[in-house]
Amino acid sequence: MIRISQYKEILLLLLYPTSCDALNKGRVLDNHVKKQDMRKTFTAFLMLLFTTSLLSQNIQLHYDFRHSLDKECPSEFNFLMATIEMYHPDKYGNTFFFVDFDFSGKNGNLSCIYAEVSREFQIGNFPVLPHIEYNGGIGFDVSIANAYLAGAAFPFELGKFYFNTYLAYKYNNFDKPSNDAQFTIVWDGKILKDKLTICGVFDLWSENKQGKGEAGKKVILYGEPQFWYNFNKHFSVGTELRTSWDFYWWTSDFKVYPTLGVKYHL
Repeated sequence: MIRISQYKEILLLLLYPTSCDALNKGRVLDNHVKKQDMRKTFTAFLMLLFTTSLLSQNIQLHYDFRHSLDKECPSEFNFLMATIEMYHPDKYGNTFFFVDFDFSGKNGNLSCIYAEVSREFQIGNFPVLPHIEYNGGIGFDVSIANAYLAGAAFPFELGKFYFNTYLAYKYNNFDKPSNDAQFTIVWDGKILKDKLTICGVFDLWSENKQGKGEAGKKVILYGEPQFWYNFNKHFSVGTELRTSWDFYWWTSDFKVYPTLGVKYHL
């Protein structure tokens, strides 16, 4: 059995170094990661994958069409991405995490792992919840800058939909650290007799410009609206619209990359 201290070691190894697409933004701290360190990291990842799979609420597999739809995109082919996700409310608040696995490497191999972990704290009946969060990831031969967030969340319901919003201070651990702000909105709901689930997230944040010779701040938008047809309580088929503005290194344009996905609810 894995002890709590080992969990901490695994988490630190996996989440050491914000989406795997962040690799394309040049948010890289070290382009010469030692192979031995990478082997240790991915061994820890496999252990964490097993344990988080036991805790997850759903597993998703997406096929990303960006190579076929956008000739400007440098991806050499369409690729698969898998996601493990969990949301757990309790009397003290709630915990959320997801882990993304991008298979956009050579021959469709695993190229990048990205995770977000957040915790919100319920204080009596107060409607605003303190929010803390960690974002980070790893890829072959690179590490990605950590991001740490702390702020306040305001959840609410509107009809059949649940919403959560939060505004947070964001510390991006670049070579030159970046002190920033992020606003996030999350939604989830079912319509058509629970056959159609509409859910997703949009993030809007600032960060230091990372291009050579660039200075100052920029604002980035990234979101993942999802639409799922539920065949039953376990199996769904749908799409995720990976929506962004000034997110990719090759363009500052508004982009939408759809996927075809399947989801299994545990």
